Amino acid sequence: MSAVTSGEQVAAGSALGVRAAYATELQKLRAQLSTRLLALLALLGPFAFAVLLKVQSGTPADALFGAWVHSSGFAVSLVVLGFAGNWGFPIIVGALAGDLFSSEDRFGTWKTILTRSCSREDLFTGKILAAGTLTALLTLLLAGSSLVAGAVLVGLHPVVDLSGELTSSGRLLILTLVSWAYCLLPALAYMSVAILVSVATRNGILGVLAPLVLALLTQLLDLVGRGVTAHLLLIGSGFDGWHGLFAGHPFLGPLAVSALVCLLWIAGCLAASWRLLRRRDFVTGGRAAGWRLPLRVVTIGVAVIAALALGAGLGPGAVTGGRVERSVGAAFNNATLLQQALIGRIAPPGAQLRVQPNCNKRGAADTGPGDWLCNVYVYLPQPKAVPFQRSNVEYDVSVQYNGCWKASSPPAFVGGQTMRDASGHQVTNPLFVVYGCFNVL
Repeated sequence: MSAVTSGEQVAAGSALGVRAAYATELQKLRAQLSTRLLALLALLGPFAFAVLLKVQSGTPADALFGAWVHSSGFAVSLVVLGFAGNWGFPIIVGALAGDLFSSEDRFGTWKTILTRSCSREDLFTGKILAAGTLTALLTLLLAGSSLVAGAVLVGLHPVVDLSGELTSSGRLLILTLVSWAYCLLPALAYMSVAILVSVATRNGILGVLAPLVLALLTQLLDLVGRGVTAHLLLIGSGFDGWHGLFAGHPFLGPLAVSALVCLLWIAGCLAASWRLLRRRDFVTGGRAAGWRLPLRVVTIGVAVIAALALGAGLGPGAVTGGRVERSVGAAFNNATLLQQALIGRIAPPGAQLRVQPNCNKRGAADTGPGDWLCNVYVYLPQPKAVPFQRSNVEYDVSVQYNGCWKASSPPAFVGGQTMRDASGHQVTNPLFVVYGCFNVL
């Protein structure tokens, strides 16, 4: 009985220690000026972005759904999510967790906090929980602010999905919320990287910059290599997983793979961080923190980057001419039918145009991300001896490694950026810029 009681007391003491460490670390992070600035930016940034769009006619057309920011508030939120995935989340988690452990080395407070009623395990867990909590809260704040900004300044209207079909507001709301919630997973993976660098180097600058450098690496590797394997191993691929939710026939393969990759990053980085922290000698002070260890970490990082760059061509080619043609053809078909419906020409349900796309990559083999040229041949029925007349629409298509693309065509082919619908209202022309995504797995 005494052994059982002793075990329960130890467990209760550990839980109290974690709660105490969590509350203290959370209070410390909330009191920092950088955290307050991040919260203010997350709250007001989307409103500033929406106001800027409101007073000008231009659109961030290169971003997915960017051409629809004047038509739907959901597009505003999704464009903000795309930017946050590339740069926003790495900056947020770097500021929150990059100096989380190294600050104790800088101020020499390890002995003080570990001689109180708080063990290494309690402190490690409390710090991680505090950083994770604020990461989740800032993500929630940014998601809510972007949706409210879009609703107030644009309106939560339907928008064309990544298959060229109009999606209802109710479904868009669910998909947008799910996408923001899912992106919390790669954000936490970036946070775990910042924690590992903070513990390993004892240098707050490197800890803050590590997620941002990794995000930049992701952006650079996206431009090279035809293989998909190396890209999927990076945390940044996690911010692409939600794209498949917005396809006419949703595909979840990339989302599931990127979720698993992010979980492996989190588990690996936190396990390595705990191993380093557990072996630290805080009694004698251990080895003095200098630039030798950070330089070693940087050297290892450069070697990893070089390996990823060399391996960017490994694995099956994700972007092929056949996949691009099928995706562009289907989206063009749906967008054309939608345009006709807007001007009052309603096609029967399930109607299909006679469309034959022909896509070639500019100046290179027809594979891999980059700039493509697609000639979409539309065959129109004719009441003559020749049953069909061929009409050609030319699109410049920019394809990314993740299978997402943007196609734009000169106004001479498809009309201007806006058009008048059957009721005389000015609406976005669904054929001016067409977005799409296909499954790369």
